Amino acid sequence: METFQAQLTRKLSDALSSAGLPFAGEVTPTTDPRFGDYQSNAAMVLAKQRGENPPKIAERIVSKLDVAGISEPPSVAGAGFINFTLKREAVEKRIAELLHDERLGVATDSSPKKIVVDFGSPNVAKPMHVGHIRSTFLGDALARIAEFLGHDVIRDNHVGDWGTQFGMVIWGWKNLLDRESLKRDPIAELVRIYKETNERATKDETVREAVRAELVKLQAGDPENFAIWKQCVGLSLQEFSKAYKLLDVHYDIVRGESFYNDRLPGVVDRLLKKGLAEISEGAVCVFFRDIPELAEKPAIIRKSDGGFNYATSDIATVDYRINDLKRDTLWYVVGAPQTLHFKQIFEIARREGEKADFRHIPFGNVLGENRKLMKTRSGENVPLHDLLKEAITRAEKIIAEKNPELSEPERKEIAKIIGIGAVKYADLSQYRMTDYVFSWDKMLALHGNTAPYLQNAYVRIRSIFRKADPSSAQQVFDRAGGSRQQSAVTLAEPTELGLAKCLCQFAEIVPQVLNDFRTNILANYLFELANSFHAFYEACPVLKAEEPARSSRLVLCDLTGGVLQRGLKLLGIEVPERM
Repeated sequence: METFQAQLTRKLSDALSSAGLPFAGEVTPTTDPRFGDYQSNAAMVLAKQRGENPPKIAERIVSKLDVAGISEPPSVAGAGFINFTLKREAVEKRIAELLHDERLGVATDSSPKKIVVDFGSPNVAKPMHVGHIRSTFLGDALARIAEFLGHDVIRDNHVGDWGTQFGMVIWGWKNLLDRESLKRDPIAELVRIYKETNERATKDETVREAVRAELVKLQAGDPENFAIWKQCVGLSLQEFSKAYKLLDVHYDIVRGESFYNDRLPGVVDRLLKKGLAEISEGAVCVFFRDIPELAEKPAIIRKSDGGFNYATSDIATVDYRINDLKRDTLWYVVGAPQTLHFKQIFEIARREGEKADFRHIPFGNVLGENRKLMKTRSGENVPLHDLLKEAITRAEKIIAEKNPELSEPERKEIAKIIGIGAVKYADLSQYRMTDYVFSWDKMLALHGNTAPYLQNAYVRIRSIFRKADPSSAQQVFDRAGGSRQQSAVTLAEPTELGLAKCLCQFAEIVPQVLNDFRTNILANYLFELANSFHAFYEACPVLKAEEPARSSRLVLCDLTGGVLQRGLKLLGIEVPERM
């Protein structure tokens, strides 16, 4: 199903060709509805290139434009914009088509990719915390959207399950472990023994040497230390899985750093043999002397003491994802501080001849009310478990005040949907590179650009159908049976037409998210849709309207509910039937 934007862009291309002019950009939605629904700045672009008058070129293009079945006659405005206003009949026809389209007009990508998405990546023996929010939520949403658009997606959790910290964890396990505490709260006990070991090692050289010895034994494959390490990993993954279940986040594979250990010597040997790496002061390095921003920052792939590091592991990870998983697109949803690191890794891969599409998808920070990194009073990262629990508790209190009639099980289930959704949406509705302030009051508000506001719009729509008589309800989509009866759509009122036009844009918005990995584009669209629905709902009676307006408005309500539900689901957010 070709969108209005795609149709108008195609018509513009035909007109430019007929006028003997080159293609000069797509048609885009207008920012101000006073100028119509879509516009093109093609005339202005061409005028600048050719040194001609923009309005004159615009008139020349318009004279060749044939958009009779889609738009009112195009107009030229301002410095040479070509504006299009959709015909009411064209919108009515499109709404009738969307009524029977499970994908709500969204086409699959004509060139599907094989993508691996690296996101989340918590560290073993440490709790997940607020710092994991952005990678987890953003990676999950991008994976959902890519999959919906027809791409073949593998979600990979590259957990931090190897490194020097395990010397301390293993020494603490052998000397300080409280087995009962480990049963009650595994991660808390692992953190405790790590911290206490660290404190002791700082003060006592004997402990410091013992910790180093435990690490060496682990790296050499000592059976006892390997068994302890394996238990730590298993306990951590169990705790992580509880958080992911609550968040409705899943992974297709979990390949921690340890998975690549036996590949690391081969990486170094290969790069040395190819002449891409060289020995410098005892270490093996890859230099980037021809790239100004990397010229003074070589990647060390084997330290002078013979140890490997993150760069070595990440090169091996690239190899695995391209050659073993057969991926052609690699997305790394990792914080902005790692930008330089990934530039090095991707450049090494390119020098080795890899043709995959490498993307580092960085993001900003979550801040506390003081506009500093969000921490507990003791200065530590806020545990994710505590944050999510607080979100659900606060949501349940709001729901109890708003709808005391709900049973306790129903209230708790709705609170989980509202609380988790609020935290996710507060993150995903921001441009990913922007730092944002974590505010309970803002994210749980029933007004403004929040998940509860969007969820409430959906709930209001469902309540309309609960109040409707059975014969009317059968005319709209039966979500259980998946069938719709034909209902004529008439858009007589301005708010009806405005809502219908907004519904038609869903298919244009979803693919745009992946252009720069901006989930906020979809979030902002859903907010605008909810606003359009509320304007329509206030101006146009639905159940009290006479036929055929009643059935037509029920169709608009149903499609709005479907788009809100689908759009939020793509962001990893559920909708309740009641609030």
